[in-house]
Amino acid sequence: MADFHQNGAVATLHNLRTRTPEDLERELITITGRQKVTLILPSLYSELEGPALPAILDELNTVKFIHHVVIGLDRATRKEYKAARKFFDRLELPHSVLWNDGPRLRAIDERLASAGLSPTEPGKGRNVWYCIGYTLARAESDVIALHDCDILTYSKEMLARLVYPVANPEFAYQFCKGYYPRTADGKMNGRVSRLLVAPLLEAMRKTIGERDYLDYLRSFRYPLAGEFAMRTSILPAMRIPSDWGLEIGTLSEAWRNLAPRAVCQVEISDAYDHKHQPLSEDDAKKGLSRMSTDICKALYRKLATDGTVFSKETFRALKASYYRTALDFVEAYYNDARMNGLHVDRHKEERAVELFAGNIVDAGKTFLDNPMETPFIPAWSRVQAADPDLVRDLFEAVQADDEEFA
Repeated sequence: MADFHQNGAVATLHNLRTRTPEDLERELITITGRQKVTLILPSLYSELEGPALPAILDELNTVKFIHHVVIGLDRATRKEYKAARKFFDRLELPHSVLWNDGPRLRAIDERLASAGLSPTEPGKGRNVWYCIGYTLARAESDVIALHDCDILTYSKEMLARLVYPVANPEFAYQFCKGYYPRTADGKMNGRVSRLLVAPLLEAMRKTIGERDYLDYLRSFRYPLAGEFAMRTSILPAMRIPSDWGLEIGTLSEAWRNLAPRAVCQVEISDAYDHKHQPLSEDDAKKGLSRMSTDICKALYRKLATDGTVFSKETFRALKASYYRTALDFVEAYYNDARMNGLHVDRHKEERAVELFAGNIVDAGKTFLDNPMETPFIPAWSRVQAADPDLVRDLFEAVQADDEEFA
């Protein structure tokens, strides 16, 4: 059974297994009779051919508390967009598909680029940002939820638990982050969270000193979880990172815009698995190597905005502290896995730590060489100020695609 420990920084809502999923869903259906919920699904076209997304859609067809689904479709040709529309026809909930590579949305992107507001890097962050803009344009949502399309162990209970804290009007939460254990096929997964983020935050505390922001991040059970929900009212001010620091960047935006008591984390599953990225030791622009570098830069940038001064010596000390701390974490995770009958390859774990340690310094060098780098996509409030008609035109572009290919 789960514990009920609170760390004091943000509220933790556990699953004590004392309430049935059916009972929770019944209450949520009543709540969402007044609070409309939109689900955002950022998807690559390739995920339509995988095992996870069809099962996710089948499960969503049993959900009665979602009012609309916004699907962001990346890397799709005209032929593939038509195939995707047919694929998503199996979804019985009202839904919209954003063809991000289609001519109409490309025209919107070029218009943004002319004003210096376009996302400069393709990826999940850009996809989510356009889905948020479209959701704001529809103006029919009180709450949004977001999760990935590669979850192999998906259930509607996961979605219900994610949505409930921000949909319930008796709660003060405006932002909710999901958490869960990353185990599958007898293995302990979640390497970047376990072997980079957790020991790095501890090393930062030792190296640069106590920071409220670091305490805030350390309070999250799984800060890299891709599942979160929030009140739609806070969306216009949220800046979405375009690189692989999306999850850390989103938590940072919640820290910047909200009081701590408005943020919570909720246990959404005890069996979670999705596709795994390679470590990519030979190519720093791919896989977990690229992800680790982007996460480090996201942390450095945020701490710098709060007044922390970094230097080459800081990053050398941080690397040394991280390396020793991470090896201690490897030992703890190995023992934890063994006690629970799970497998952890200590050699591969320590190889990952060595790679991450090098990337801590490389990310620091990039940060010092280019301190003006801003991977955040502008907030939609800024877009609306610069081009008041663009949000409406984005909505009409999606509708025009829908009508043309209906």
